[in-house]
Parts: sequence; structure tokens; C-alpha cells
Amino acid sequence: MEASSLWDKWVGEALSKLQSSKLLRSLRPLYLSNQQQEITNAGISSEEDYEVFDGMQQWDRSSVKVSISESTYRKWLLEIPSSGDDIVHEEGSSHQQQFKQLLLFSGNDYLGLSSHPAVRKAAAKAALEYGMGPRGSPLICGYTYHHRLLESSLASLKNKEDCLLCPTGFSANMALMVALGNIASLLATGNKPLKDEKIAIFSDELNHASIIDGIRLAERQQSVEYFVYKHCDMSHLSELLSSCKMKKKVVVTDSLFSMDGDFAPMLELVELRRKHNLLLVIDDAHGTFVCGKSGGGVAEEFDCERDVDICIGTLSKAAGCHGGFIACSKRWKQLIQSRGRSFIFSTATPVPIAAAAHAAVIVAKRETWRRRELWNRVQEFRALTGTTISSPIISLIVGSEEKALKASRQLLKSGFHVTAIRPPTVPPNSCRLRIALSAAHTTDDLKKLTSALSSYIKFQDIESTSLNIHSKL
Repeated sequence: MEASSLWDKWVGEALSKLQSSKLLRSLRPLYLSNQQQEITNAGISSEEDYEVFDGMQQWDRSSVKVSISESTYRKWLLEIPSSGDDIVHEEGSSHQQQFKQLLLFSGNDYLGLSSHPAVRKAAAKAALEYGMGPRGSPLICGYTYHHRLLESSLASLKNKEDCLLCPTGFSANMALMVALGNIASLLATGNKPLKDEKIAIFSDELNHASIIDGIRLAERQQSVEYFVYKHCDMSHLSELLSSCKMKKKVVVTDSLFSMDGDFAPMLELVELRRKHNLLLVIDDAHGTFVCGKSGGGVAEEFDCERDVDICIGTLSKAAGCHGGFIACSKRWKQLIQSRGRSFIFSTATPVPIAAAAHAAVIVAKRETWRRRELWNRVQEFRALTGTTISSPIISLIVGSEEKALKASRQLLKSGFHVTAIRPPTVPPNSCRLRIALSAAHTTDDLKKLTSALSSYIKFQDIESTSLNIHSKL
């Protein structure tokens, strides 16, 4: 029996157990004020209702331009600890605070959608008409027509049957991992799952913290056993899978790794899925809207959407908004919304954010030039530096914290916001500059950035590997 059929059977059995115990939960969308009448009269908004453009506009630049006060700037240069309480303006004071403008190369707004007029207008319109919406968890009163509309658009984007909206990408991963563990508990013959009844989860060693924490929580409930395979090492993963005698196997991986900028070996993962009848889960936080012809993500880019069983995503990166989601089958959605604790016990996303995110999905799909411009910047960085990079995430590993902080301060002096990445985000002695490119950056921006970098980084000394880019200061 194929992996999808096996897992569909197990999920179905788990849902039956929940149903018999009266623990199956339902989402029932609410219509706000006169919204139902508006929809009846005018119909559901079409894609044509959202204003789109053929190229970069003035407002796009606001997504990559920021300012900091002179006092914050000085503290940063001197590496003085700050709690973020720098005084910008004292009431009654005649002192005029000075500001330093910076070009942002450390954000995740890959398409520059956070400043798009359609996104702004959708949020403003919803806020004016409905406020923040009902404040409660989705299962109580927080789930509205706006949330359902967003879920449907994301399911279509990911080529999945359905989608579950979560408050954050972190909570989405936590909810899925805990729900996976619940399958073992629900189908166990006794009070606790025996070893061969547990779920075996295989996780890439560089997976996001939310995946790791979710697995750990499920493990504490004694419902899963987890195995960590070397980063993108399919030989190691294959060995672990072959030696594991447990029937219910899951492989979970970031699709595009946030700190290294490399892609998971999707086609090899698909082969292992077929060979071992496993459930394949990807966290496509940094690939959604960035990769694929329609912005469907890394699975679309590698033409393997049907072989990815569950796709986690976020709306806080290339969508320029906030929130997380799980694209999956209707059965999986029922299970997660009934047993995923981080979903169940969190207040729903505010209605204006859901409306803005829906607008972002439409704009990202229609303004294909944004993805094209983003990947043009990737090619230009390669040409300007002579390095080999595979994504808009550029990881320049400099080693110690001292070196990373020094490099960040040097860039700050040159007018660039590039934060030093240090433990616990990355392992000791692998501190780095993480440069993130955006469609809102220009060729001139990259020329200035690489010029500033070249004054203290020798690009010819950079060793490009399949994992990282290592530089010598």
C-alpha cells in the first residue's frame, strides 16, 4: 500500500476514535455585521478587485528602507546593550532627534509586499468595517469568513485539498507535530503506545526551532521517537529509515533553510517517500511565493507537489503580513484542529491581518515580475562577487561572535542593516552575516552592498559548499 493510502487509513482511524469520544472539533466561519448581505449582493471578491502593477513603484522601496535614531546608532556601533527604550522625543523638549537611514538587507519580505497598496487597503478596509474581529480562539468565535477565504486561497496555491490557518508559522509546526503524536496515542492498544505503535519522526539537523520544539513536546507525551539525520544527507537518512522497524514513519524538513540558504534535496526525498511509505512534511516558510512559476513554493519548483503530503507555510515572510498555515487534506485538517494544542489554545489572527494576507496571496500570484526581479538580484550577487549562491538567502560565515559583530558594525557605518547571527540561532563559531535579498532591492543597491563587503571580506577566499558559504575576514 502506498504511503498516502496508509497514512490516510491511520488518520481516518484516529478521527473515528475522536468522533466516538466526542473530541472531534469543527470550525464554523462567522460573518461580521452586514458582511453576509454584502457578499450576497456583490458576490465574493475576485482577483480583479485587487490593484496590481507591472513593475516596481515608489512605495516598494519603503519595504527595504528603515531609520534608527542617532542614539540607537551610537549604541549599536559601540555594542552597548539596549532594551529598545531609546528616547526618540521627550514631550516639551526642544531637542530635535536625528535619524540615520539604512538600507535593509536582513528582513524576510522577499517580494516587498508589506508596502503594497492592495495589502494596505485590504487591512485598512477590514479594520474600519470590522475592527480586529471577534477575539477568541478559532474553535470558539475567532474563525470568520475572512479566515476561510484566506485558507481556500492558500490551499489552491499549494495544490492541496484544504488548509488550516494558524497564528504563526511556529504554532503551525508545533500543532502538526503534537497532532502526529496523537495518532499513536489514539491508535494504541493500551493506555500508552508500545514502541512499534509510536510515530518515528526523522528530522534534518538544521530544521527550524519550531519543528524541533514540536517533536520534543510530542516525545514528552511518549507518542513519538525521533531521529536526527545529517543536514541534507540522504544516505544517512536512508540508513536510518532502513534500520527503523516502526511502521509509521515521517520525514520533516525545511524546504529552503533559513540560515544557510540551501534547498532540501526534494527529488531524493520523494524517492525515499515511495520506497519507505513515509509521510513527507516540508516547512516551506522561505520558499512560499518565492519559488515556483505561480509562487507555490519549493515543491512546485521541483515539480513534486503531489509527493509532499503536508506543507507548512508562513505569511510573515514573502507575503509581507503575519501568520502561519498548514496545507493538507481535509482529514489532516480535522485532526490538527482537534488535537493541535498551539492552534486550539491560541487566539485567532485579527481580521485585518487575514484580509491583508489574502490580498498578498492574490498580488503575489499576479505580479510575477516580483519573483523574476528577486531572482535577478540573486544572479547579480553571483556576478558581482564571483560566489555561488542558490537562493535569496546568503550566509556569510565569519566564525566568532566578535568577528560577526565587527562585520555588522562595519556595514552599519556604510548604511546597511545586516544583523550578526549568533548562538543560539546558529552553533558556536559559525556566526555569520545573513543577507536577504528582496525584489524591492535594485542593482545599484547590490553594487553598493558588495562594495562595502569587499572592503573587509575577500570574496576570492570564500569557499562555496553545498551547505554554507564560509568567508575569511
